[in-house]
Amino acid sequence: MHSPLNRVTIFFLLFLSLPTTASEQQKLTQLMDDIWQYELSISPVYASSHGVHEFDDKLADISPEGLAKQNTQFKSFLQKLDKIDKQQLPRTDQINLLMQRYRIQNYVDEYRFNAHYVPLTSEYGFHNGMAGLPRSSRFNSLKDYQNYLTRLRQIPAYFTQQIAWMKKGMVVGMVQPKAVMLGFEKSVESFFSGQVESNTFYGPFLKLDDIDVTEAQKRALIIEAKEVIKQDVMGAYQNFYEFLVNDYIPNAKSDVASKSWPNGEQMYQNRAQYYTTTDLSVDEIHQLGLTEVARIRAEMQNIVDELGFQGSISDFIQFLRTDPQFYAKTSVELLKHASYVAKRMDAKLPKLFYKLPRTPYGVAPVPDAIAPKYTTGRYVSPRRDDEPGYYWVNTYALDKRPLYAIPALTMHEAVPGHHLQISLASEMDNLPNVRRYTYISAFGEGWGLYSEFLGKEVGIYQTPYEEFGRLSYEMWRACRLVVDTGMHIKGWSRQRALDYMLENTALSEHNVTTEIDRYISWPAQALAYKIGELEIKKLRTEAELALGDKFDLRAFHDAVLEYGSIPLSVLRENINLFIEQQKQTKLQNRQS
Repeated sequence: MHSPLNRVTIFFLLFLSLPTTASEQQKLTQLMDDIWQYELSISPVYASSHGVHEFDDKLADISPEGLAKQNTQFKSFLQKLDKIDKQQLPRTDQINLLMQRYRIQNYVDEYRFNAHYVPLTSEYGFHNGMAGLPRSSRFNSLKDYQNYLTRLRQIPAYFTQQIAWMKKGMVVGMVQPKAVMLGFEKSVESFFSGQVESNTFYGPFLKLDDIDVTEAQKRALIIEAKEVIKQDVMGAYQNFYEFLVNDYIPNAKSDVASKSWPNGEQMYQNRAQYYTTTDLSVDEIHQLGLTEVARIRAEMQNIVDELGFQGSISDFIQFLRTDPQFYAKTSVELLKHASYVAKRMDAKLPKLFYKLPRTPYGVAPVPDAIAPKYTTGRYVSPRRDDEPGYYWVNTYALDKRPLYAIPALTMHEAVPGHHLQISLASEMDNLPNVRRYTYISAFGEGWGLYSEFLGKEVGIYQTPYEEFGRLSYEMWRACRLVVDTGMHIKGWSRQRALDYMLENTALSEHNVTTEIDRYISWPAQALAYKIGELEIKKLRTEAELALGDKFDLRAFHDAVLEYGSIPLSVLRENINLFIEQQKQTKLQNRQS
């Protein structure tokens, strides 16, 4: 028993420690808020999408002076973050600190490696992002429309800034390869061809009856909109198109390796660490891919044998690629099939989770303007709080979109994959914004691939062909580890990567081509999927072994998603804590 003096002494010592902890927490909380407000101020469109409307009449300043100033500020934020004593923070705030540092360090790294010299990939560019303005802007009042028009007038200057950076990239050899740029100009053409009234940017002016404006104001807005869109917007897109056709694409580089860019090898290792949140070397990642390819290929052979197919895996894949029974006849048929699979999985979610998101999602086609060079499907988060998420399905080239692959695609992009994980994270009102809106690829894409496996556990794959499609998708992600490191660092040609993917996956040749071009133009991002999935599976196995018959799959999944998107090292810590908590609960139940 302690004497009264000892209790007072202990209380006093504890009291002395409180201001330090509180001070460190307060410093971190204030700093995170300062950083978030700064990010919104330099990214006005991003601010609009998050319901902050004080910058609705602005676009980002990406001039040399503007980016240099931002880089200086981000470095200053890093210095302030590093001065916070991590040991004085509770665990949740330690994660907050880690995540904030991860996000800011990436901005600094991207600037250091001149990522702004290459503002496009094979499937995306700043011009596509700008076309999202009608979705991310607010149109509740006359002022909102005026702000929107003010933004549209700034598009020519913004495009000029982007083109200036691309020209600088051309001078130092930091350009995309010619192989992935062929035909890219088509993704720009639709934004300046045709009539103003059918232009994407004119869409909001078809809904003027929804706001309180006079007829005179409406007429004035329409006249101004047509002039601004025709002269400024369509003119900017046409100038960009001509720059691509006449300058950029003809001068694109012949090799495909990012290693040939200035500081390319260091940049690739940096991007690999960023996307995987690990310190794995290029050689380790490449070998991991080869090991996984061999394992999955053996499982594929089992299905070929089960079906009694006479021929090799390659013969079977060729059969899948060419037999009409596996393909939709119309876009609507493909979308209906994807929607049906999605609803079947919706009904299975209570078996896998205790906590589900309140945000709904829809199923929609990939927009026509980007579909030809776009991936087979993707999840698109809501731009505003009055919108759903969308599971996009690519309906371009229907004879290259096999129905047997739709279940795996749906599990990954919709539920229980990206929609569920991203929506839960964004709905965590108790977390700071950096935690709710930072997407860590190794976690998110690892979860997406793990979700494809969950579909198997609840009976979504109804035929051996659909199970082969799932294995093909898993093989697709394993091959990424091999071909991405192969092309960017190990001297692989584009053709060698294409042949490797065609030999080992059931993806159509069109899909393989668009995927390889995506990896070429987006170095190291493709590494995240398999590495993240393997870690989640490993953690689940460890939890099952540790907890035995008391293992609760729904509780495990909630624990994985509980903290939002996090580095894999933090996920491991979380699951280790989950296992210990479950053991304590198990012990207490026994004692009671």
